[in-house]
Amino acid sequence: MRIATWGLVLGCIAGTLHAQESSDTAAEPGAAPSPPAESTQQPAAAAPPAEVVPVQEASPPASSPGEPIRFDTLEVTAQRRRQKLQDVPVAVTAMTQDQVQVRGITRLDDLNSLAPGLQVSRSPANTTISQLAIRGSSQINPAIYWDPAVGVYLDGVYIGKAQGSIFDIVDLAGIEVLRGPQGTLYGRNTIAGAINFVTREPTGVFSGHAAIEYGTFGDRVLRAALDLPRLGFADLTLGARSERRDGWVRCDGAQCPVSELNNRHSDGLHFASLMDLRTDLEALYRFDWTDTDQSNSFLQLVRSDDPRLQSYVHRPRQTQADINAPSGELAKVQGHALTLNWTHDARVTLKSITGWRKVRWVDKLDLDGSPRVIAQSQRHTRYEQLSQDLTLSGHVDPFTYTAGAYYFQDDGYTVNPIYVESGALDFDSRYGTQSRAWALYGQGDWLALEKLTVTAGARYTREKKDLDRVYGYRSASVLPYTYYMPPGYRAPGATFSAFTPMAALAWRFNPQLNVYVRYAEGFKSGGFNGEYSSISDTPEANQQETDTPFRPERQKSLELGAKTSFFGGKALANVAVFQNKLTDLQASIFVASGAAASVIRNAGKATVRGLELETALVPVEGTQLRAGIALLDPKYDEFLDAGRNEADNRAFVHAPRTAYNLVADSQFWQTRHGALRAVVDWVWTDSFYTYPYQLQPDPNPPGQQKAEAENTRVAAYGLLNARILFAGIPLGGTRLGEIALWGRNLTDDATASNFIDFGPGAFQNLTIANFVEPRAIGLSGALRW
Repeated sequence: MRIATWGLVLGCIAGTLHAQESSDTAAEPGAAPSPPAESTQQPAAAAPPAEVVPVQEASPPASSPGEPIRFDTLEVTAQRRRQKLQDVPVAVTAMTQDQVQVRGITRLDDLNSLAPGLQVSRSPANTTISQLAIRGSSQINPAIYWDPAVGVYLDGVYIGKAQGSIFDIVDLAGIEVLRGPQGTLYGRNTIAGAINFVTREPTGVFSGHAAIEYGTFGDRVLRAALDLPRLGFADLTLGARSERRDGWVRCDGAQCPVSELNNRHSDGLHFASLMDLRTDLEALYRFDWTDTDQSNSFLQLVRSDDPRLQSYVHRPRQTQADINAPSGELAKVQGHALTLNWTHDARVTLKSITGWRKVRWVDKLDLDGSPRVIAQSQRHTRYEQLSQDLTLSGHVDPFTYTAGAYYFQDDGYTVNPIYVESGALDFDSRYGTQSRAWALYGQGDWLALEKLTVTAGARYTREKKDLDRVYGYRSASVLPYTYYMPPGYRAPGATFSAFTPMAALAWRFNPQLNVYVRYAEGFKSGGFNGEYSSISDTPEANQQETDTPFRPERQKSLELGAKTSFFGGKALANVAVFQNKLTDLQASIFVASGAAASVIRNAGKATVRGLELETALVPVEGTQLRAGIALLDPKYDEFLDAGRNEADNRAFVHAPRTAYNLVADSQFWQTRHGALRAVVDWVWTDSFYTYPYQLQPDPNPPGQQKAEAENTRVAAYGLLNARILFAGIPLGGTRLGEIALWGRNLTDDATASNFIDFGPGAFQNLTIANFVEPRAIGLSGALRW
């Protein structure tokens, strides 16, 4: 399929280029023609959650970045309708198509710290599982029964689970990051915020691009996209991306199952069709497909009290490994999104978004990072989801409204065998989860006074969850399994519901200053502990733990913000201060028994306070300077562990106290032969903890939580990325060339970026880590027409 796909794309490019040659209009001598403009057709009324309209006003095409920029005209759809960024009473970061392209953003994990308060990392050992946090609310457990704290949407469709959520998004056209609870318009599992990705729509004009890239570690990337002229009532676009990169960790031991780790091997497709079914009815179908089949990230052994492992313990980043367990990661992801947009008149719009997504995901891990047979695991997951969102929006002076109904269902199953100590223990662990959720929601704006806008809304959500569980163990491969929960075991279902209101007041002092106060609520779904396993407990105790659901986590947020623009729209400064109150806090607790899995506990309460600042400035035409900073002060008010309050002695996870991002983007040389542009991007993140472990060692801790947080603390680190490109090179007709030199992690930072700590109760304080990838430099070339 990959060969056929690339043959189709390149064949279409070659054929249509030849056909276009004869129809090119004559260009003015010496002038570089502009590429076709991106389609900006969108209804004037409401848009669905991820229908993020690419911001055109501040985003000229990548080949002509020097056009005039005005930040006060940027538009977003954070409230599911087009509004100017400076008018929205929500903390939002918008990234345009130009910014996405020039900064090389193609996946979810490319967004780390690019919006204040947003932290994106990969789950330990994996490159296709995300760990997302905004304003201190996070999710760290990769199992499919665990729901995220940040909602991720692609083309209006919610991505339900962390497994498989990091994939190549082909033809990415825009991104919005919404910070704070979004429970009214976005619903469940947006307790921390939402990230909206939107892919490029067809233009109906013949255009396209093809690019090739080479870099460190033999990195090879091919990209191509093609827009066809209108065919009947439809516009069509097709995009493809393929990447191959050697691993930067060599596996050279006698028992190594693979020759390298940390490689990349992925292919992706994007197809879209925009159809005018009637004068008042438009349909937009999008399809995305990604196939990732590569080795996993090396789990480097950084700590152990086991004397057999001491010669394999290394704290600095290593580029050689010696392991013995099967190792690999596979993620096959496909998604379909159909948007129907019916416009009754200029004031009323009805929109339907139907989404279906499917994931097949596998990993095979050596959990001890050595050639010893200490601990190995595998996860084989299948997952499907279906969603339907129906939205009615309109405007009747002085009111603007959005109302809708939403349905979501999913079904997933994971087979998770775990092997310990050369087969001394062999666990048969399997779990399946099913969800059915529906919601009704509405929100409206009232222009109460010339300068005062009152916004209010609410959402009611109800969902049902079920869990299938198999758990057994044996002490030798020749023995039968002893089952605590045999095949066919099912936990009693549980139903959860939530009412999530919001209210905001915005006062526009003048066209350059808008101040707002916003109250919002959100919740993260409850569920069941699908991995609980303890051979020291009775089968009845295991079943009771599995049958008892954990409650939804809830958050109440108060935010005060100011959005300002000045210097004639060539500068902006947006600031937000907030206080979040969390109850029934869901904490992932490592249980050092049985299969050494994690469970989720409603640990208690927390208060998170913070400040976020985003600034942008155009000092001269063609140059942008951007800066964002987030200050965070998280604190547990209550953290119950085995009935004892440990609020003062538990680490708050994935919550760096300071993080900032600086960007300089300048087109500093323009000629009739092209333009020279440079982009420098610096991201710095303060230290943070990855597990809610003890801050101060307690010789008699409650429960089983004996591990120390300091052993899994990520040190503060910074990443420097840069790109220099010469774009808009006239190649005849409408064809333009582009060459670029890029570098990632130019300072070659080697910080340990994530951990798995088994604690003293399992494998003798075995701790493994992933590290920031080494410095990479590359060269790319592109042709646009």
